[in-house]
Amino acid sequence: MAVRAVVIEADGGSRGNPGPAGFGAVVRDPTSGEVLAERAEAIGTATNNVAEYRGLIAGLEAAAELGAVEVDARMDSKLVVEQMCGRWQIKHPGLRPLAARAAALVDRFDTVRFSWIPRERNRHADALANAAMDAAAGKPSRAVAVPAGGEASRSPGDEPSRSVAGVDSPGRAQAREVAARAATRSAGTDPATAKASWEPRPSFTATRLILVRHGETEWTVQHRYAGRADVPLSESGQAQARATATRVAALAPSVAAVLSSPLSRCTATAEAIAGALGGLPVRRQADWVECDFGDWDGHTFAEVRDRWPGELDAWLASTRVAPPGGESFTEVGQRVDRAMVALREAYPGETVVVVSHVSPIKLALRDALAAGDAILHRLYLDAAGISVLDMWPDGGVAVRSVNDTAHLPTR
Repeated sequence: MAVRAVVIEADGGSRGNPGPAGFGAVVRDPTSGEVLAERAEAIGTATNNVAEYRGLIAGLEAAAELGAVEVDARMDSKLVVEQMCGRWQIKHPGLRPLAARAAALVDRFDTVRFSWIPRERNRHADALANAAMDAAAGKPSRAVAVPAGGEASRSPGDEPSRSVAGVDSPGRAQAREVAARAATRSAGTDPATAKASWEPRPSFTATRLILVRHGETEWTVQHRYAGRADVPLSESGQAQARATATRVAALAPSVAAVLSSPLSRCTATAEAIAGALGGLPVRRQADWVECDFGDWDGHTFAEVRDRWPGELDAWLASTRVAPPGGESFTEVGQRVDRAMVALREAYPGETVVVVSHVSPIKLALRDALAAGDAILHRLYLDAAGISVLDMWPDGGVAVRSVNDTAHLPTR
């Protein structure tokens, strides 16, 4: 039977750091202290911090399996708690994929609170972790000494909880920004941990990304959701594509690649740009395709408001919510982040044009600006608008322009 709220106690460790390692996690009823689930595993040779993250992940997975929507996660690892709250940087590359896994699990709950507790308040998880470490070291298994009674209640020595997963909470955005993108970042390339500088950086060492929204379609003018439907450019959109091609050629006479969403409204715009750049091939990349709006595709904004009012409100309130039969912005953001990392690695110090759609471009700009999700509803992108940003190998980013439409005729 699903439970609404749970307490997670998690721990991990190694004999040697690194050495034979294991973790333990306990999920409790917050009122009675009853143990609802236990997780423990020997994980071979690893560091203390890796094992601690594995314990947290196991606890979050168990809570999700129980159907919990509210989680109070308690650990005696100050590092994991502070990193998951977004207060400490995740500097070690070996922890970043684990932080990303934990952050993805956090997004599955309505609320997650992280708090540090003294080791003596984490005895059950500690005992499970020690048994797992023994197993990793090849020692005979021993009975786990479980403390008598539940330990779900808080004590005066415990630190106050910090909420990171409340809907649209600043903590959730910060934790996601620091951790969720970490899985695909190599050391020294995360904007959240890049060294800050007021001094302008040399642009010739950056990968310059020219983001272009496709030209206008009939659905653009009619204010319809256009996700995966392959709506072609209108006559006006074709003219916009030609004007944009001239503008891009002036901005960047030397371009290494022209990438495009596979949908025709983007490929037609990209072909015009590639032609103006001397006939470069257009490379289609699925990660740059528009958000899948599911059942809303082809409907006007007003029709969706009338037919799906509750679903629309939920979608506007959280990037984790998808339109009926569609894709959430969180999912779109994951593939856009993957595409950005691949682009920077493939074209260091070069200029690349990407022709895409409103949602992927907004999400790329959100991350480049280190902004919260609210920017997605406050940033306007015109058809055939151009945005430019520079990315350096150490994770530094400079947004140079957003939604430049000077090349388009005024209406």
